[in-house]
Amino acid sequence: MTTEDDAPRPRPAMEIGQPLELLSAAELEARIAALKAEIARLEAARDAKRAATAAAEAFFRK
Repeated sequence: MTTEDDAPRPRPAMEIGQPLELLSAAELEARIAALKAEIARLEAARDAKRAATAAAEAFFRK
């Protein structure tokens, strides 16, 4: 009997450091676009956290 914890997890379609030799130019472009979108998402999260921290600091300094 297997459980969800025992089942193998699917590998991500893209891994950092994965060999790129077998990918086509179109596949490389798709990866670049996906990574740029992820960078934008990370930067937005970082900026939101910084803004929340700044707001909290300003509130408690009063």
